[in-house]
Amino acid sequence: MRAAAAIIFLSALAAKLEYGLAFTSLNTRHSILSPTFNSRPEGMEASTCTRFTSPPQKHLIGPLKSTPDENETEKIDITEDERLYRIRLSRATGIEWGTDLSFSFVYVREMDPSGAAKRTGMISKMDQICELRAVGEEGAKVIPLIGAPFDSVMGAFAGLKKTTKEVDLVFFKGSKDELKALCTGESSSKEGDGKIKITVIQNKGAKDEQTRVIVADEGANVRQTLVDEGINVYQSVTRWTNCKGKQLCGTCIIDVAEGSMNTNRKSMDEESTLRENPDTYRLSCVTFAYDDVTVETFPPIKAAQWTR
Repeated sequence: MRAAAAIIFLSALAAKLEYGLAFTSLNTRHSILSPTFNSRPEGMEASTCTRFTSPPQKHLIGPLKSTPDENETEKIDITEDERLYRIRLSRATGIEWGTDLSFSFVYVREMDPSGAAKRTGMISKMDQICELRAVGEEGAKVIPLIGAPFDSVMGAFAGLKKTTKEVDLVFFKGSKDELKALCTGESSSKEGDGKIKITVIQNKGAKDEQTRVIVADEGANVRQTLVDEGINVYQSVTRWTNCKGKQLCGTCIIDVAEGSMNTNRKSMDEESTLRENPDTYRLSCVTFAYDDVTVETFPPIKAAQWTR
């Protein structure tokens, strides 16, 4: 009986995993051609227009103009910029979605040649998804998706009711940085030629507090960038006994005070290592910056890190 029960449990687990979404972090390819799931992540509809300084894993929408619809929810005013457009598609969009290693700002990576998106002739590869709303769903609200994490975008599709046949989507024809610039009302913050700024605050709150601004390549590893500039990211004796950036010691901790959404997503191992600390804490050896960030060295840490 126990063996039979175990077999049934494993079969159910395998089916669940097969039904779930899969992604490959090495090439950041994500696919969801026919989303049919029926669960919505908590807080999916709570986002409003805010600046791009929101905490990570939240929707990031700048001051794009919005207009109330018949359900008293706000939708993007696509007349504000000619690169914005709204289109109605079948729920099975035929779109394969993609992101960079920040796992946010989801875009159209590929389209099924015979799918709904491709047949419109309007949607192009690299178009950024900005908004979703179910068609014919009573009380359906606009779900803002600019800068949303990949999981949240997939969750928005997953949360559609089984009876929903069509969706209204808003896309932006342009790059991630152009969309950010539109939302903030400013030009892209990058220096040009793929350069970004890493602002480093050392010894915050102390008499010898210092701030340095480092210009680095987009996608730069934070630990390596700081070490190359002679900035120590290790506390206590681990300055000499660390693992040299191999993610073995868990001691190169920084606080990403601003711009967390411009970094790659935490792995499960990193989450576990830093579980007693604030969400903005990162292991600098596995943190990559894709746009401007502000980091603090030597942040206060919990007891678990002192035992390493």
